Amino acid sequence: MNIRRILAVWAAKATGFACKKMGRQGVTWAGKIALKIYPPVLKELAGEVKKDIFVVCGTNGKTTTNNMLCAALEAEGQKVICNHTGSNMLNGVVAAFVLGAGLNGHIKADYACIEVDEASTRYIFPQIKPDYMVMTNLFRDQLDRYGEIDITMNILEEMIRKVPKMKLVVNGDDALSAYLAMDSGNACTYYGISKAVMKSKTNEIREGRFCKRCGERLQYSFYHYSQLGDYKCPKCGFHRPVPEYDASDVQVGDQLSFRVEDHKITANYKGFYNVYNILAAYAGIRTAGFKAEHFQDMLKKFNPENGRMEQFRIQGTSVTLNLAKNPAGFNQNISAVMQDSMPKDVLIAINDNAQDGIDISWLWDVDFDRFQEESIRSITVSGIRCQDMRLRMKYVDIPTMLEADVEKAIRSRVADGTGNLYVLVNYTALFSTRNILKKLEGEQK
Repeated sequence: MNIRRILAVWAAKATGFACKKMGRQGVTWAGKIALKIYPPVLKELAGEVKKDIFVVCGTNGKTTTNNMLCAALEAEGQKVICNHTGSNMLNGVVAAFVLGAGLNGHIKADYACIEVDEASTRYIFPQIKPDYMVMTNLFRDQLDRYGEIDITMNILEEMIRKVPKMKLVVNGDDALSAYLAMDSGNACTYYGISKAVMKSKTNEIREGRFCKRCGERLQYSFYHYSQLGDYKCPKCGFHRPVPEYDASDVQVGDQLSFRVEDHKITANYKGFYNVYNILAAYAGIRTAGFKAEHFQDMLKKFNPENGRMEQFRIQGTSVTLNLAKNPAGFNQNISAVMQDSMPKDVLIAINDNAQDGIDISWLWDVDFDRFQEESIRSITVSGIRCQDMRLRMKYVDIPTMLEADVEKAIRSRVADGTGNLYVLVNYTALFSTRNILKKLEGEQK
């Protein structure tokens, strides 16, 4: 019996409980305290996972994909450890294991599904030795923290090579992810969408325009969005791999649907990007050897939560909360909003705390001019950098209302809006805004 490990688990659970009572997330604190008490706790608990450990990496879609993969495994009767909240740095990953452990300091789990921040793979991979890595995409994100995309790719390449037995499940439509997988030497399988679905805006930022193998400009037969699409290099022959899990007959509207293998997949979500999230989770569970017979049933019950197209109902107003933290993600958020043809209000909250990245120049790479449609009845800017957001909208001739206090802004739109409100927030605004929305929902009961 390891007394220090048991104390670490108990202390983490007590911390998590106390933080929850105070209305704080508390997950990272639980992990931090556990590590202070017993530094090997993550390595030892990860070693108790009976079967396999999945990690999910990539710029956008990690939380939704990871939680969906966890739910798919649970639908197959497996017991899973998962960092559901999206706390994906070292302390958050430690917390997932210690909070999932019993009071005896041990875990009973068949699988682990762990979302991992790309820069944090250096600290996490050596501890947990993943069996599978699901890669969603690679976009520019938080320049003051990650730097240019090459830095992120170099970190991932280094860490993938250190786990040579780890199998990669990769979005083959992303030239950056596909190159990284091919160059790693690890076994890999690909998922993707082989036929054009939606017309992509020509002014989107495209990170993977040049071949990573030889530097030549890639040729695309079509784009899905950003740099995702069907590409090839005219010089060295690098090209989009043929996906083993290929979504066909993709339909996007009030709900999503597509076919993959012999399965018809439908989900009540908006946003074309969610096709990729669903497909990534499907490819993950199939690569692990499951037939995915319960995958569609899982989707019917699955609630993204944690601010990923999360739904609230407040005084007759339908409120949709979604995270938007970089140009590619924000543009897809805008596409999802515009798929709704009903009159609507939009609230945008932008912070510049350390976790967000204090450089918010990325806002100028977002296609906010697409909000110039009659169905958008009002746009409110909020958060710490609301004045910057207001200036950005002014440059595309879109009038806005300014209210720095997010709760006041939401209450105003609920009281005097269309009854259809979209709330788009960046990272540190997410948890507090979600708490506000849950509080306002509770006030009706």
